[in-house]
Amino acid sequence: MMQPKRPTEQALVRPEPVAFWQAFIFWLKLGFISFGGPAGQIAIMHQELVEKRRWLSERRFLHALNYCMLLPGPEAQQLAIYIGWLMHKTWGGIIAGALFVLPSLLILIVLSWIYVAFGDVTWVAGVFYGIKPAVTAIVLQAAHRIGSRALKNNLLWALAGLSFLAIFTLQMPFPAIVVTAALIGFFGGRISPETLKTGGSHGKSGQSFGPALIDDDSARPFHTQFRWSQFSLIVGVGALLWAVPMAILTVNYGWNHALTQMGWFFTKAALLTFGGAYAVLPYVYQGAVEHYQWLLPQQMIDGLALGETTPGPLIMVVTFVGFVAGWSQALLGADQLFIAGAAAAVVVTYFTFLPSFLFILAGGPLVESTRGNLNFTGPLTAITAAVVGVILNLAVFFAYHVFWPHGLSGQFDVVAAFICLCALLALFRYKIGVIPVIAGSGGLGLLLVVVKPWLV
Repeated sequence: MMQPKRPTEQALVRPEPVAFWQAFIFWLKLGFISFGGPAGQIAIMHQELVEKRRWLSERRFLHALNYCMLLPGPEAQQLAIYIGWLMHKTWGGIIAGALFVLPSLLILIVLSWIYVAFGDVTWVAGVFYGIKPAVTAIVLQAAHRIGSRALKNNLLWALAGLSFLAIFTLQMPFPAIVVTAALIGFFGGRISPETLKTGGSHGKSGQSFGPALIDDDSARPFHTQFRWSQFSLIVGVGALLWAVPMAILTVNYGWNHALTQMGWFFTKAALLTFGGAYAVLPYVYQGAVEHYQWLLPQQMIDGLALGETTPGPLIMVVTFVGFVAGWSQALLGADQLFIAGAAAAVVVTYFTFLPSFLFILAGGPLVESTRGNLNFTGPLTAITAAVVGVILNLAVFFAYHVFWPHGLSGQFDVVAAFICLCALLALFRYKIGVIPVIAGSGGLGLLLVVVKPWLV
């Protein structure tokens, strides 16, 4: 009787080529299970694609990840685009990237509708009352997590402090902070390279899980070789995919209409998401809440909570922003609130994620030609440090609106502060995940609503 192969023997066999539709099913599944923010999403892809399926090697995975980390935008989604492109050319990248966000888009449209349609219902309001303090704690944890990784010396600490003061006291626009930090990083890197030096990888690249379909020494397919004609074609098509929808919105509604301004504003937001979604949220707040007044500060907090509890990149919170803006402002008339909300949600999601496809499909061949030589730069290190201060400002903003819902002249919300403290203990002391913390806090808020009549 033939003995079954041992795992070590099976690992020596190179996997069979993956059909396009086989990959399609995997990317669709990933879109529904990609919880846990970028770290969790990247971990899922590593486990599935490198360790389990061996569609590509450890080094190839990390090389792609390093490039995605240098770009503005959601790095986990860009990594999916990159791997899909490596395996099945341009359409493989498009399918991988689209399916990474499509389930989240549909889920958030439904949840946003429930929020705006039934948010005044007592038990729904109770759930969100408990969630808001938890979101404040989560943002504080994000500042700590990014800061502990990025602030390696006094210069970077100073950059974080100055960025906090710039946005908190001077209300400096987020793009100005990014540009200033990048300039400091550029010149500082030339004067003192070691001060702004940082590693480019997210783990050891020497580990092997057996022969991979796309291995370290695999021959480069034709589509991964850089050609100016291909580069120009992709850039041109990408420009059309941005310009045509913008032209349609402008012609039909005018440049100053909310839908057109959403397309323009979230295009700029997509190019400023260095450091992850938490970094760009203050910019979205400045535009959506303060400048355009598309939604209220409390609604922004609720949107972040919904974004934390759904699959896909956290920057999908922009879908919620678009839906609430479209609904609350009745952009298509009072009798088409849901259609207006869904249309606005699709518009902001489209313009937020379009640049990510362009970055990967146009830049991928060039990156493949420089494999093994990609590192973080001084400007990126400085931007990441400045982002810490910006995120801390976001936490202060959330805390103000949660603990003093009626302004500093109003009463301090002791219960909300207690829930926030419990969430902080759960996150920092007991290392409980974000989703259980949000669920528990929402449950506590619901419990308070239920028992409140009995206490009065």
